Parts: sequence; structure tokens; C-alpha cells
Amino acid sequence: MAGHSSVLTDGGRLSQIDRGLYRVERFMALLSGIAVFSLMVLAVVSVGGRNLFNAPLPGYVDWIQQLMPLIAFMGVSFTQRDGGHIRMDILVGRLKGRALWGAEFITTAFMLVLIVLLIWGSWAHFERSFDFTRPLWSRDSSIDIALPLWPAKLLAPVAFSVLALRLVLQLWGYARAFAQNLAEPVAVPLVRSAAELAAEEAELVSGGKE
Repeated sequence: MAGHSSVLTDGGRLSQIDRGLYRVERFMALLSGIAVFSLMVLAVVSVGGRNLFNAPLPGYVDWIQQLMPLIAFMGVSFTQRDGGHIRMDILVGRLKGRALWGAEFITTAFMLVLIVLLIWGSWAHFERSFDFTRPLWSRDSSIDIALPLWPAKLLAPVAFSVLALRLVLQLWGYARAFAQNLAEPVAVPLVRSAAELAAEEAELVSGGKE
């Protein structure tokens, strides 16, 4: 079983695929964290250069433009896996058994449809920017130091595609839980009550002090 995560695991195929995809999601989330740290470093260098040498970092805004998709999109599937996105649990939290898994399946299916549309739209946006025949394979570039924009535009459909895979796995998990009326299915985030979350946080804090 999973440790402090709300997602349970076992030795079945669904759980094995879930853990394999989770490794990819953790790597993407790591890249997102590195991007945040890099943005902080760029800010220090730019402000320090402006104040000390009257020479801010060239293309500071351009680099921010390149890093923002890493920060915004690369961790979205990682968060979805652990059920970390904000959502309304007032109704869903009261459901049990097949009613709960059916509701989760329907909402996840709607989310998958939306993500597929976003993949289609963001890929079209990337295609308008990418061109093998142009310098740096780009039809457009940043304003200051002319960085090609297609790498940043490619990150959105890539991240959304990983999220789509995660949603398909969760649909599989919810369908399996509904069909077998499972109490604690694997590969899907379980709904936790406020008391359960508080108890888990207390356990984490006490474990860290030992």
C-alpha cells in the first residue's frame, strides 16, 4: 500500500502502470521545480546587475517567457495523480461505494475530453510556430534577444498528453472500482476526510521529530 499518499498500490497491472507513469510525472515535476529555482536565480542576477553595474541581464523577460510553461504545466499530471488539485468535495465526500466511483468516473471523463481539446489546440499553436525551413526552426521569436518560441509552446501539448494518460488510468481505476464495488481501489486518489488529513499531518510531524 502507499505510504502517505492517498493513492494505494498493489501488484496488479493497473498499479504497475500507475507507478511507471508516476516516475515520469515526478521527473516532470522536478523540471518544474528547477525552472522555479532558475527563475529566482535570473531575478537575482538581473536585479544585482542593474543595481551594481547598471547592466541588467539581457533578455530577462525573454527567459521568463521560456520558463513559464515549465512552471505552469509540467507538474499538473503529478498533482492530478495524488488528488492535489482544488475541487469541490462537499457532495462527492458524502458519497460511498458505487455512487462515489460513478461520480468520479463521470467527472474524470469530462476532464479528459477537455484535456484532449487542449492538446489539439496547443499542438496547433506549436505547429504555427515551428518550421524546419526557418532559422532555429522557428517562425516567431522573443522580442529582446530573439529566442525561438516553439520549445516553450511544445511543452503544453506534451504536459497535457501525460495528463491525458493519467486520466485514462484513473478512468480504468474508477471503472474497476465501480464494477467490483471496491472499498479502496488502487491507482486513484481516495477522498480523505478533514479528520483523516489532520491525523496524517500529525503523524508526519511527529515522525519528523523522532
